Amino acid sequence: MNSHRRVLLLLVLLFTLVLMSALTLIYSKHESRKMFVALQQAKHEVDALDAQWSQLQLEQSAWSGHGRIERKAEQEMGMFRPKPEDVIFVRLQ
Repeated sequence: MNSHRRVLLLLVLLFTLVLMSALTLIYSKHESRKMFVALQQAKHEVDALDAQWSQLQLEQSAWSGHGRIERKAEQEMGMFRPKPEDVIFVRLQ
């Protein structure tokens, strides 16, 4: 009778361990899939931010172009480029 109890107890213990192992595997797979989805979302966000960064660089180069700045200086501030005969070179010794 005692040996039957030990066998039964051992079987219950092994079943419990197998069940815990299976649940741990399921949890691990679930977490792995969640992390993969998060990684894919982060990659998409990186791609979107790279595209936005490129667009901003293009805008910056357009807004800071010499022609635009010269036009703004003439139109809004009344500035102009001096004529060659109005330029005086100062020589430092």
